Amino acid sequence: MKVACLGAGYFAAFHYDAWRRNSGVELVGSCDMDLVRAEATDLPAFQSLDEMLERTRPDILDIITPPPTHAEAIMTALDAGVTAIICQKPFCTSLDEARRVTDAAKKAGIPLIIHENFRFQPWYRAIKYLMDDGAIGTPHQGTFRLRTGDGQGPDAYLDRQPYFQTMPRLLIHETGVHWIDTFRYLFGRPVAVYADLRRMNPAIAGEDAGHVLFEFEDGTRAMFDGNRLLDHSAQNHRLTLGEGLFEGTGGTLTLSGAGTVELRQFGTRDMTRVLPPQLWRGFGGDCVFALQNHVVEALEVGAPFENKAEDYLIVREVEDAIYRSAETRQRVEV
Repeated sequence: MKVACLGAGYFAAFHYDAWRRNSGVELVGSCDMDLVRAEATDLPAFQSLDEMLERTRPDILDIITPPPTHAEAIMTALDAGVTAIICQKPFCTSLDEARRVTDAAKKAGIPLIIHENFRFQPWYRAIKYLMDDGAIGTPHQGTFRLRTGDGQGPDAYLDRQPYFQTMPRLLIHETGVHWIDTFRYLFGRPVAVYADLRRMNPAIAGEDAGHVLFEFEDGTRAMFDGNRLLDHSAQNHRLTLGEGLFEGTGGTLTLSGAGTVELRQFGTRDMTRVLPPQLWRGFGGDCVFALQNHVVEALEVGAPFENKAEDYLIVREVEDAIYRSAETRQRVEV
């Protein structure tokens, strides 16, 4: 399959590396407003998406650009008749915009998959398998403590993703959205949220710390505890971005900053390591490669996709509910 990529910024490097390691695809083009960055990928380089789509005729367009570019790029790709589109999260600038392009893709019969890759990280796949297998009995709650340690001072984020400083919504819209989807993957559909958000670094526009309590249909609860100014115990703080606990009637699964998963049976003190630390290539346990490979395999055999846009809309709905909860200081149903 031929793959063309829109975007050649910081995170796009993980996408290009992962595509190059996939034996089932051929990279045919890179498009970026900065032509020098597109040329640095050593692929045919373009500044115009229309031109790239016309000249390369890709099967898959991978959109690796910020949310303000998503809707126009998706509509352009739909008009070009690509086989499938992958779009980076957080997926458009608003829920209404996300719904509009989702409807357009559905009418065109072209799969639109959101590149929400955290659910593809090996530790969450292991935790999901173990919970479904009954390793911790009936799950009652999950907790994740985000501690990126990159948000202090006037130069926060400038070395990697400087637009973070001006985003009016940061912690949840840009980062916490990963755990909205991850908790959905692990526990099912959230039905209500309660959020307390705050801005701690005066150099940025949006919130950078807060707590979000999720309620699920079966009564399970999950807590996202995020603070971008503080760090956690890990050699690579960007591997897991924090630490987690997943607790049930029969035991607890612990996720460390090193990407290990350990199981402790209820009533005992002994920990059994079920996922050891590894030197993962790429970002976050090579989750970019895992997601891309999932899309390619699903296209090849006609299997269902994870995180098609129509399924992912619930994540955007939960995100909106979180901000409404923080503004009103009330529990908000989804």
